[in-house]
Amino acid sequence: MITLGVIGTGYWGPNLVRNFINQPNATVSAISDLSRDRLQHMSSLYPHLKTTQDYRELIDDPGIDAIVIATPVRAHFKLAKEALEAGKHVFLEKPLTDSSEDSLALVNLAKQNNLVGMVGHTFLYSPSVLKIKELLDAGDLGDIHYVSTTRVNLGLFQDDINVVWDLAPHDISIFNLLLNSVPEKVHAVGHSYIQPDIEDVGFLTFSYPGGRLAHIHVSWLDPNKIRKTTLVGSKKMLVYDDCSNLEKIRVYDKGVDVHRHYDTFGEFQLAYRFGDIHIPKLQDGEPLKAETAHFLECITDNVECRSSFAHGHQVVKALETACESIRCGGREIAIDYKLDQ
Repeated sequence: MITLGVIGTGYWGPNLVRNFINQPNATVSAISDLSRDRLQHMSSLYPHLKTTQDYRELIDDPGIDAIVIATPVRAHFKLAKEALEAGKHVFLEKPLTDSSEDSLALVNLAKQNNLVGMVGHTFLYSPSVLKIKELLDAGDLGDIHYVSTTRVNLGLFQDDINVVWDLAPHDISIFNLLLNSVPEKVHAVGHSYIQPDIEDVGFLTFSYPGGRLAHIHVSWLDPNKIRKTTLVGSKKMLVYDDCSNLEKIRVYDKGVDVHRHYDTFGEFQLAYRFGDIHIPKLQDGEPLKAETAHFLECITDNVECRSSFAHGHQVVKALETACESIRCGGREIAIDYKLDQ
């Protein structure tokens, strides 16, 4: 039985408390938040929980094995560092930190202390994303040429991070999993229309090994909520619409076949292929339930963490470099992770 303490019970923390409490091999013994109102609300739901406004009581408690952190990103590094130094495993909401220097420090600290460090990149535990990964690994789409995603809506505006840091972590983490690699370069543009110096729209293009491109459009200024990803392969194409209730994934047997004729120099013909549309069946299950179960499994069974601190650091470095490119007017910049890849 793993005993956990949860720091931060605002927007996302209650979902983590609920899921960890419902895991058969875990218990949540204490929660911490700066707001008395939030603690009172959580006490009304879970009367057995110890509550405190001082997070150090959780970190110093010898009966707590792991710390779950769901606070604003600016507090992530300090809280995670103190928890790791106290010998606690750490589950940290995304993004890992707000700087790659701090995220790399947490990677090394967790490794030195032989502790599990996991980032809450929930989409890596989604049945839809895992089905796409299965199709790619089976070669159903062939060689991937490029991927493109749109993640836009009207709001919610943040005052401490821009739209790139808010929305793009989802897609970078998904692309890194699906392409089984990390981007080597990025060029990006963005603009601040509503709040000075806080970009509310961004267009990011990452270059992955093998000539594969990944484009991300994020915005807080779109009239519609769109969560759509397209993967174009040499055999087939796939569209993943996370806003769809029934048909989240569609696989299109569409493409272009090149027929070359070498009797005339440079002559070739293009044959367009229009085949069937396949809608794969997806497994049921809440991604957050699978994610919290995986964190516990990493602790008890020493399995490799799918969204480890190392994975989280790679996402943070990609975000940081993309924002640097925005400040440089869209100049292409190489991404230096300083990790063994």
